[in-house]
Amino acid sequence: MSKRDYYEVLGVERSVTEIELKKSFRRLAMKYHPDRCPDDPHAQEKFKEAKEAYEVLSDTQKRSAYDQYGHAAFEGGMGGRGGGAGFGDMGDIFGDIFGDIFGGGGRGRQRRGADLRYIMELDLEEAVFGVERKFDVPTQVNCHHCNGSGSDDGKTVQCKTCQGHGRVRMQNGIFSIQQTCPHCGGSGRAIEKPCKQCHGEGRLEETRTLSVRIPAGVDNGDRIRLTGQGEAGPAGTEPGDLYVEVRVREHAIFQREGNNLYCELPIRFAQAALGAELAVPTLEGEVGITIPLETQTGQQFTLRGRGVKSVRGGRAGDLICRVVVETPVRLTREQRDLLEKLEATFAGSNADEHTPRAKTWVDGVKQFWSRVTS
Repeated sequence: MSKRDYYEVLGVERSVTEIELKKSFRRLAMKYHPDRCPDDPHAQEKFKEAKEAYEVLSDTQKRSAYDQYGHAAFEGGMGGRGGGAGFGDMGDIFGDIFGDIFGGGGRGRQRRGADLRYIMELDLEEAVFGVERKFDVPTQVNCHHCNGSGSDDGKTVQCKTCQGHGRVRMQNGIFSIQQTCPHCGGSGRAIEKPCKQCHGEGRLEETRTLSVRIPAGVDNGDRIRLTGQGEAGPAGTEPGDLYVEVRVREHAIFQREGNNLYCELPIRFAQAALGAELAVPTLEGEVGITIPLETQTGQQFTLRGRGVKSVRGGRAGDLICRVVVETPVRLTREQRDLLEKLEATFAGSNADEHTPRAKTWVDGVKQFWSRVTS
């Protein structure tokens, strides 16, 4: 599938100014950023596409090459390395743009701590009604000795690699681009005396105990974001986030589909034939249900509002009970005699009146064999 024109991706004319280009990309970044749309792969692809387009068009030299050669300027044979706009570290390209939008700033975007994911298994009742849980997370935290600075005496000096600018210029074929300084991570400062506890990293491995409130109505795959509870970032940067992902265990009685609950209701064939009053379990207690005469296996009964109320709001779903007529087992002699007497009453010309499905099935078999043998 061919790439879309970069100007089209950003929704701008080819004569767009740098300020207008930045505004357009900022609008798309706010709309499609993965932090805002964590469960939407389509939005993440849109964000990646816009990011790639801006990386090219915001650079004067790359924009000039793109205007002249199009996407071919960045493929093999035109001074690029293939794979589209593959120049340098894609995570460090946008500096002030993402500083303005997501809280960084200064000399290019500061790195932050890694996001973490924790799988939390819940019983169905806990997912439906909500629960508060404590859990342990092994992660990296700020060093207690140096308060996350990485410096034993708390002091830093100007980075000698980038001369305090936080960025270095890299040559890539005919293009010259800027990248985040690999020595100071974009801060412009370096440590002379590394902390003896964390060896200048500013972080240590530690297991933390956290608490999370699971809201009522969550389902498999739902995620709860705990801001700032991920791994600690490099010295002077923000920690990442922790995403608690819900996994609901199988239930002994109920199966959930959306906001509805389903269960099987086993009954004796005498109850199915004669009708009965039964107590049906729900997540909030038993509810009476009437089984009418001549109920068949597979027949369903719906209890309105006895399902799940979604975490996203709206009315509660339904509980749908599917009847399963059970064949009795371990019969006594008396029970066998009674069944044999009952079965004898079905003999004769009117037997089909009592087994309508069997008659339909036999007629279908006869029609099938007549077609096969004709």
